[in-house]
Amino acid sequence: MTSLFAAFDIATGEVISELHRRHRAVEFKKFLATIDKNVPDELDVHIVCDNYGTHKTPEINAWLARHPRFHMHFTPTGSSWINQVERFFGLITDKLIRRGVHTSVPALEADIRNWIKNWNDDPKPFRWIKTPDEILNSLQKYLTRISDAEH
Repeated sequence: MTSLFAAFDIATGEVISELHRRHRAVEFKKFLATIDKNVPDELDVHIVCDNYGTHKTPEINAWLARHPRFHMHFTPTGSSWINQVERFFGLITDKLIRRGVHTSVPALEADIRNWIKNWNDDPKPFRWIKTPDEILNSLQKYLTRISDAEH
């Protein structure tokens, strides 16, 4: 098993990534340090995360307190679609992981690293194709439908 940590630059489409065999606060803190080294010092860093416990431990909170340019934003439960890195994870899953034959974890990790390197050679930011009004109308229809459903 391997865990892919990825930071998606929504302006350029570039990805900063690391692979770790575990998904704990220790690994997440290492990844935050990697982001810190790769993002110019004069820029603030806004990270959109899910509510996974690893992102909120005392160790991570202490690291963030020492790095005030980092700002954490957490998506509501069930709203990971808001987080563009989740779309990136979907692409890598569809284009590489489901299509590939990986005989070992190191082979899988090498393929992931190569895929991300190729992505970063010609990165593309994601673009919303619907207007905010279209998204909000769709959401309103969905909320009306589920709130009126009989249970």
